[in-house]
Amino acid sequence: MVCDGSETGKHDLRALHWPAPPRNILFVRKHDDDPVRAALLEYAHHVQTTYPDTNLVVEPDVARDLHTALPFPIYTTVAEGGGRGTKVSYEDKVDLTTTLGGDGTILHAASLFASARYVPPILSFAMGTLGFLGEWKFAEHRRAFAEVYHSRTVPTSNSHPARILIRNRLRIGLFDSSGQSIPLDPSSSAPNTPTFALNEVLLHRGRRPHLTHISILLGARRHALTTAIADGFLASTPTGSTAYSLSAGGSIVHPLVRSLLLTPICPRSLSFRPLVLPANTPVALRIEPSGRGREVEVSVDGVRRAKGLGAGEEVRVMGERAGMVGERWMGGVPSIVRSQGEGGEGEEHWVGGLNGLLKFNYPFGEEG
Repeated sequence: MVCDGSETGKHDLRALHWPAPPRNILFVRKHDDDPVRAALLEYAHHVQTTYPDTNLVVEPDVARDLHTALPFPIYTTVAEGGGRGTKVSYEDKVDLTTTLGGDGTILHAASLFASARYVPPILSFAMGTLGFLGEWKFAEHRRAFAEVYHSRTVPTSNSHPARILIRNRLRIGLFDSSGQSIPLDPSSSAPNTPTFALNEVLLHRGRRPHLTHISILLGARRHALTTAIADGFLASTPTGSTAYSLSAGGSIVHPLVRSLLLTPICPRSLSFRPLVLPANTPVALRIEPSGRGREVEVSVDGVRRAKGLGAGEEVRVMGERAGMVGERWMGGVPSIVRSQGEGGEGEEHWVGGLNGLLKFNYPFGEEG
């Protein structure tokens, strides 16, 4: 995939150009939902019959469910080493990801590439509860896939390449009291690699009755900002600003604003307000021994780490660097924007989501 800003630079979106048409398409669906399952079967049949050179890739559990329901082969991947629960490597096998479900399904799809610098473009169909991140309606799946598939290397005067919104991620690392890196998965024996989050990293007291004590250190010189005494603390991306951070009183930030949000959850001090920092600011969130709780829970994009962090251990966060490396875009999650016709500015979905889904500045007592 090549992202080029020349076609849509005035909108801060990028144009999608394939060096060759995408072949391996990863389908990610919402689980335990019969309408989504039926939609996936219809969608897969359309793609395979209309674009016969494509290979349909699904996760192992989806493959077990669907392999007898489709008249053509589907493919899956096997974890290296065959260990149960071992991460599967998708980044070198997938050209395009498409999701059917809600925002949680998109987060799950992004998590499949959480340790990879390269993430293939994501074409999302909103079939969930809220659907703030989902750009397309499923009724548009034929048009949407055609636009993406035919978004070629050399556009002509009559062609309009698919547009891409790069959703920046957080680079996250865990460290012990001596500064040594520790794995996000405590059971993993693999070398430590950075983890990237699309929404947020959360530190929280969990079921424990005592407030967390978390020191916030900013910059390469680790300037001490404050110690948060609160139920928990969030470091979020602009994409995550409309998720947990918003519920905790954080600012709403447009996904094109390169920034990092720090939001306390139920702080003891009434003067503790959320902060918005430049995305390249190094942030360390260190667990202080002054807290009475033994551990603080850690979650990345809603997935809780099996083992919490103790006193002296910390989470280090910084915005991921994104840009062209050779002929390939590296960093961030390229999200395919729903086309609004020629001259569209790419703001319709975000503004519509704020008004229609989040009821931004919605007066009390009025019907929706």
